[in-house]
Amino acid sequence: MTKIKGSCVLITGGASGIGRIMGRMALEKKARCLVIWDINEKSIESTIAEFGKLGCVKGYKIDISDSKAVEECFAKTSEECGDIDIVINCAGIVTGNKTFDKQSITDIERTIAINSVAPMTIALQALPKMIARDKGHICNIASAAGMLSNPKMSVYAASKWAVIGWSDSVRIELKQAKSNVHITTVAPYFINTGMFDGVKSRFFPILDPEKTSRKILRAIEKNRDFKGIPFGFHFIRMCQGLLPTSWFDVIFGKWVGIFSAMDHFTGRK
Repeated sequence: MTKIKGSCVLITGGASGIGRIMGRMALEKKARCLVIWDINEKSIESTIAEFGKLGCVKGYKIDISDSKAVEECFAKTSEECGDIDIVINCAGIVTGNKTFDKQSITDIERTIAINSVAPMTIALQALPKMIARDKGHICNIASAAGMLSNPKMSVYAASKWAVIGWSDSVRIELKQAKSNVHITTVAPYFINTGMFDGVKSRFFPILDPEKTSRKILRAIEKNRDFKGIPFGFHFIRMCQGLLPTSWFDVIFGKWVGIFSAMDHFTGRK
C-alpha cells in the first residue's frame, strides 16, 4: 500500500481539472505537502489560497515541455519541500480536432513534448531518489485514446500510446529489480473538465471529475499497475483484439459512435 498521509505529493497540471481535484483530495488525506506544477500562475495562486487551509501547499510556475526547466524546478522543489514521495503526471494538452494532414509541426512537437516527453523527464528526476530510498510512487495519467485509435485526435492518441508503453516498461523494470517503488498507469475516457468540451459520447458517459480523481488516488494507494476508467472500456479493447478490423470499425466506430466523438470538439476556451 502507498500511503498518501504524510507524503509529499507533486502533481503536474495541479492548478486545474482533475489535477486540482486530486490535490485537494491528497490534502484531505493528510498529505504532508502538496506541490503544484502548472503553467498558469493565476490558477496556481488561487489554488494555494483555497487549499492553504487544508495543509501545506507549494506552487511553481513551469512549462514542462522545457526539459531544462523541469530539471531546475525539480531541484528547487526538492530543496524547499523535501523528498517527493508521490508524483502524478497529470498535465496534458489536446490541440484540436483536425485530421492529421491538417496538423502543424508546432502542434505535433508541443503535444509530444507535454504529453509524452515531459512525464519521462519528470520521472527521470524523481525515480533515482525514490529507488535509493526504496520508496515512492509515480502515477502517469494517459488516456483511453492511448489504447484505442480515434480519428481527429491522431497526434494526441500517439502521445498517449507513448506514455502507456513507457510507463508500463518502467513498471516491469522496477518489478524485476524487486524495488518498492511503484508505477501506476491510468487510462481514463473523456473527463468533464473542459479539456474535451464538445465531445459527444453515445455509449459511455463522459466521466465525472470528482469520481475519476477518487478512483485514481485509490489506484495509487493500492499500488495498481494499470487502471482503465471506466472498467467497461476493457470490453471494447477485448473486442478490438477478437474482431476483424472492418467489423470493429462498423460496430464500435460507427454504431457505438466512437469514431465521431471528436466531430464537435471545441475544447477549453
